Amino acid sequence: MTVFLVGAGPGDPGLLTVRGAEVLGRADVVVYDRLVHPSLLALAPADAERVYVGKAPGRAEIEQADINALLVEHGHAGRAVVRL
Repeated sequence: MTVFLVGAGPGDPGLLTVRGAEVLGRADVVVYDRLVHPSLLALAPADAERVYVGKAPGRAEIEQADINALLVEHGHAGRAVVRL
């Protein structure tokens, strides 16, 4: 199982690390929230699945336990997963 946790900073795409860009560039699945700048999603392959999990201060459209389960599910399926 391969799941990468990649920090995207406070919305500034210039703060992404080289390693973060590397793993994003070979992701099969990208799980992201509202802070991720659209240009970072463009670094993932065109056929990568993009899953919005919509967390915001004081509310979560998807609970953290469900996000974790989603990461594990995709990872167990042999897919390279990035939680951005």
